[in-house]
Amino acid sequence: MRKPISLLMLLFFFSVTACAQHMSNMNGNHNHGASPSPFDAAETQDWAKERLKKSPRHQEWVKVKNGAREVSSFVVYPEVKNKATAVIVIHEIFGMSDWVQSLTDQLAEAGYIAIAPDLLSGAGPNGGGTSSLDRTQIGQKIRDLPPDQITADLNAVADYVAKLPASNGKVVVTGYCWGGSQSFRFATNNQNIKAAFVFYGSAPMTSPDNAIDKTALAKIKAPVYGFYAGNDARIDATVPPTTQAMTELKKKYEPVTYDGAGHGFMRAGDAPEPTDTTAADYQKQLDAWRANKTARDDAWTRWKKLLAAI
Repeated sequence: MRKPISLLMLLFFFSVTACAQHMSNMNGNHNHGASPSPFDAAETQDWAKERLKKSPRHQEWVKVKNGAREVSSFVVYPEVKNKATAVIVIHEIFGMSDWVQSLTDQLAEAGYIAIAPDLLSGAGPNGGGTSSLDRTQIGQKIRDLPPDQITADLNAVADYVAKLPASNGKVVVTGYCWGGSQSFRFATNNQNIKAAFVFYGSAPMTSPDNAIDKTALAKIKAPVYGFYAGNDARIDATVPPTTQAMTELKKKYEPVTYDGAGHGFMRAGDAPEPTDTTAADYQKQLDAWRANKTARDDAWTRWKKLLAAI
């Protein structure tokens, strides 16, 4: 079940932090604490890789120029007759994972040109990106990304995808976990995007007090749609003050929470159902998966309706 977010969110004290986030200066990035389970969850994605291999859609890697930088980006094209809206997909703290690529393909399946830039392009050995880095390095590398570079990379990607022959010129942005916060932030830095879809990420914040950055929010032109987990008190606590600030600024912000879901439910709900019935916590795993899958499916339904209206 889903419901609009309200102040009751603050009553939740159990957070399934699949992305191991810890909020910091939203002028640029979030800090994320280390945790074995999130890395395992991000790494064990053979199911996503296999689904991607079976896709009939055209997929390709392109190098998007941002000045002297080249941003390696994964593009998937829809099998449609008319020109399509483009969706920029901003990855989690885990970088360019198999799941992010699979999600990009799923957006193309829904009828959209989808492009996922590897924002760690050039951060690895010999100028490599996510795939060239040890998994224990990825989170820190993302935390170290210069905010202005992130914005410039995303601007370059937005410009690139808007000019593709198959594009209708409309560009929206979405992101997950760290990427969710970056999608909100990008809406404050690019007035040409048509919408921002924020999955369990927070609005830009000031440093060091972590207050909602109204100056940044005032720059937003596009509607912002939030997708939040019921069991994610840390992120949910940012929603009421964000709602208040956006209302005061007369900006469109529509947050929705999905009861029972944990942080990272779009990925967790996309994964296969747990099958190891001998595991001591099998029932707990199964219950969590069911809640996340329900949230993921409901979020997709809402998301597709919003995308179709753009």
